[in-house]
Amino acid sequence: MILDAFRWTDLLDIALVALLIHRGVSFLRSALALRLLLALTAVLLLAVISRLSGLWTLQWLLNSLLGSAVVVAVVIFHTDIRRAIITYGRVLSSTPQRSSDVVGVVDAVSAAVASLAARNIGSLIVLERQMGLEPFIEVGTEIDAKVTSELLTSIFLPYSPIHDGAVIIKRGKLVLAGCFLPLTRNPEVSKTLGTRHRAAIGLTELVDAAVVVVSEETGSISIVTGGKITVDIDLAELRRFLVRLLGPYPERDGYA
Repeated sequence: MILDAFRWTDLLDIALVALLIHRGVSFLRSALALRLLLALTAVLLLAVISRLSGLWTLQWLLNSLLGSAVVVAVVIFHTDIRRAIITYGRVLSSTPQRSSDVVGVVDAVSAAVASLAARNIGSLIVLERQMGLEPFIEVGTEIDAKVTSELLTSIFLPYSPIHDGAVIIKRGKLVLAGCFLPLTRNPEVSKTLGTRHRAAIGLTELVDAAVVVVSEETGSISIVTGGKITVDIDLAELRRFLVRLLGPYPERDGYA
């Protein structure tokens, strides 16, 4: 029977193939990855044609390019590789947040965002997940306080000295405020997005944090993760996003 010949290594083999296919599909959703794949395909086709046609100089050049393809890929995607290594390492070693902590943070952030959005007060709220934010955060004022809607709202009021920066929430605590985040360099990001939205996208391109943005111009609410932004969401959607992102087993692929 087929089941009699089935080994545990066969199950591992199938699981690894499924994982590779899943990660490959996620990778190819990136425009940069698609362009790189098309360029590599073109080089391979030219290499075959040059070999069949006896174009030895062109073949030598293309073989040299293919030999360096791994190095080029590492250079281009070093941020994604680093993020994957850190994320999986932390997943294995960290303990999930308690449900009560997650609910408390979600309630506080949602209430603060509702108040800020109603008054068109711009804000940038960063929620750390598996990856540390320290290498990517510039300046900032240490707070180390419990996350409450009143505290979040007061930080972003126009007369607050740290209202222009982002606040950082880590494991149920508000740890920093007035932080500057790296701006995205992705040319495909809409020109209509302001500095806050670009900063949110820029940070989440580097780490797996979730960032909530309130627009100063329109009061609209956006959430950003994995370098992808979901704009103009309501409070119910925000709560669902945050509970899913901050829960015991957070998704790592982002939302679009």
